[in-house]
Amino acid sequence: MKSILLPCGEAVPALGMGTWCMGETPGRRAQELATLRRGLDLGCTLVDTAEMYGEGLAEALVGEAIQGRRDEAFLVTKVYPHNASFAGAQAACERSLRRLKTERIDLYLLHWRGNVPLAETLRAFQALQQAGKIRHYGVSNLDISDMEELWSLPGGHGVQTNQLLYNLTRRGIEWDLLPWLRERRIPVMAYSPIEQARLLRQPGLTGFAQRHGMRPAQAALAWLLARDGVMAIPKTSHPDRLTENIAAADMALSGEQLAELDALFRPPSGTVALDMI
Repeated sequence: MKSILLPCGEAVPALGMGTWCMGETPGRRAQELATLRRGLDLGCTLVDTAEMYGEGLAEALVGEAIQGRRDEAFLVTKVYPHNASFAGAQAACERSLRRLKTERIDLYLLHWRGNVPLAETLRAFQALQQAGKIRHYGVSNLDISDMEELWSLPGGHGVQTNQLLYNLTRRGIEWDLLPWLRERRIPVMAYSPIEQARLLRQPGLTGFAQRHGMRPAQAALAWLLARDGVMAIPKTSHPDRLTENIAAADMALSGEQLAELDALFRPPSGTVALDMI
């Protein structure tokens, strides 16, 4: 599987597993566990979750899925903005660690910006890092002005990723934020890479996939994975769909295919695609 280098120099898989809404329905738990475990079997070891997802239920599911194979997984979880104070982030991290049944989080993210000053959140992240509770830290849903402020603060250069809404139809970050991140070698972790399955019904994408012998989800993921410094974290609870998603990591789109997709989804001339992130 293709890997992405974090600023710290550590390589992580370019394709991971999202867990939004997982763990919330008891009748689906066995299938969700099987999906996560199959992903680990197939080398999809980047697992993304958050304390917000099911108010901890997704983290608990992930903790169960990785039991006995913790060292295989690169765990990412996120702290609520209202928990991101110096003391609050440390308490939230401890709760996440208990639910995940682990002694460390590989990458701890601020879920979005709230009222707590970024400088205070960074201090909390550094304290957690020094205590061995987290290995790396980063952010999610921060726009370019937030990132510029963050970059100017002590510890700001330690940010390892910005997790953002990014897919074929959500390309607002390409105008300024994505170039800014690339200049500083901060990778993007793209969530909702198939727009919560809505892209799978998009005629342009389904037609492209048919012409080139792939599934629509694979085409959307392959487009993202062809971009420099971009990881993708699709969410599925179905083992077979997960296998299809992982196959996208080996689908190197040609220049002509990338141009075809760009033409299909390019905003109309003279407009700017600004997405809510």
